[in-house]
Amino acid sequence: MEPFAKHKGVVAALNRVNVDTDQIIPKQFLKRIERTGFGQFLFFDWRLFPDGSLNPDFELNREEFEGASILLAGANFGCGSSREHAPWSLLDYGFHVIIAPSFADIFFNNCFKNGMLPIRLSQAEVDRLFERVEETRGYQLTIDLEAQTVNDDHGLRLHFEVDSFRRDALIGGHDDIGLTLQHEDKIEAFEARRRAAR
Repeated sequence: MEPFAKHKGVVAALNRVNVDTDQIIPKQFLKRIERTGFGQFLFFDWRLFPDGSLNPDFELNREEFEGASILLAGANFGCGSSREHAPWSLLDYGFHVIIAPSFADIFFNNCFKNGMLPIRLSQAEVDRLFERVEETRGYQLTIDLEAQTVNDDHGLRLHFEVDSFRRDALIGGHDDIGLTLQHEDKIEAFEARRRAAR
């Protein structure tokens, strides 16, 4: 997992509530066994027409959102089934940060486990960001995980809360396996003692 301390990127706005994991990554694409390659299927039914061409009416297909790495969304993002493929597809598409007023719990946890930062801000703060995205083409934000701030180049500064354990794991680039391997010497010593006691 890549370390995450600070990130600056273009913001794409998806001003919809209750975006569920079935829309984020439809069920027919869950057969793959790799964690990569899911980005092409992100929001498949919304992003593409049945013939595979881009739907120009879908928000993320707007030209100014090309290359966006921060997704701004409505409340209860990631609800529905508990598929880990949802954060995989968002990350593979290029998103590293998701900002919303609220998230479904399992999706929220899966984001951290896969190196993506979900940020909860108040509805008023999210609405303010939606307005700025509309006012400024190519609107960018800087996310500072250590300071727990969201900043833009126009004086905006917002604070967010994140559990210190999750913050430190992201900053260090440690998933669950990486955190376990930090204690590899103790694990090996325990196993050696266990073998000797047989």
